[in-house]
Amino acid sequence: MILEAALLTVIPGQQQQFEQAFTKASPIIASAQGYLSHELHKCIEAENRYLLLVRWRTLEDHIAGFRKSAAFQEWKALLHHFYDPFPTVEHFTEIKVQH
Repeated sequence: MILEAALLTVIPGQQQQFEQAFTKASPIIASAQGYLSHELHKCIEAENRYLLLVRWRTLEDHIAGFRKSAAFQEWKALLHHFYDPFPTVEHFTEIKVQH
């Protein structure tokens, strides 16, 4: 499992519109090959900042699958105009810790 993390800074004053657009966009990403789950968190300290976490089966499912799909173009059209600056997206793998 791969965890995609993106810190999203939304243009001030557009948070409500972003949240509405994200609700519309959620089924798009949820239908992608290799998608496992996603969650959006709103920052307490900065009202226009969000954390998007998406779980993918593999890195390729996100990079080669979703990002190169027609569905991604729909996702992009709904959401990308809200970001300033454009977010950095990073991918993580879990470290198993012995207790």
